[in-house]
Amino acid sequence: MSGKIVHFEIPFDSGERARGFYREVFGWNLTDMPEMAYTIVTTGPTSEQGMPTEPGFINGGMFDRADAAPKGPVLTVDVASIDAALEKIERLGGAKLVGRTEIPQMGYYAYFVDTEGNVVGLWENLPQS
Repeated sequence: MSGKIVHFEIPFDSGERARGFYREVFGWNLTDMPEMAYTIVTTGPTSEQGMPTEPGFINGGMFDRADAAPKGPVLTVDVASIDAALEKIERLGGAKLVGRTEIPQMGYYAYFVDTEGNVVGLWENLPQS
């Protein structure tokens, strides 16, 4: 389990308003993905595959707060196995919010609630072939 923060997410009530706000305030590059009901957020220079090309920043996403859990901003942590991480989280007093869910050709995500009531994301890459 790497334990590194690899992604963030920000829910919105108005996608147009939120995208405009973050674009103007921070100069973020925002790509609306209507087929996924998601906005990709790029906060720094990236490769053609969308991966950061310099250290010190992560990229993220935005989504409609009404359509999904969680309802507040989330940090996402990279793990080797979401299933193993969720088992350990529940054993130590946390709770699964959204179980292991596939994003085709990328990997899997899940959300949990920690012992303090915070929602945190998990990310598991697809196995490398």
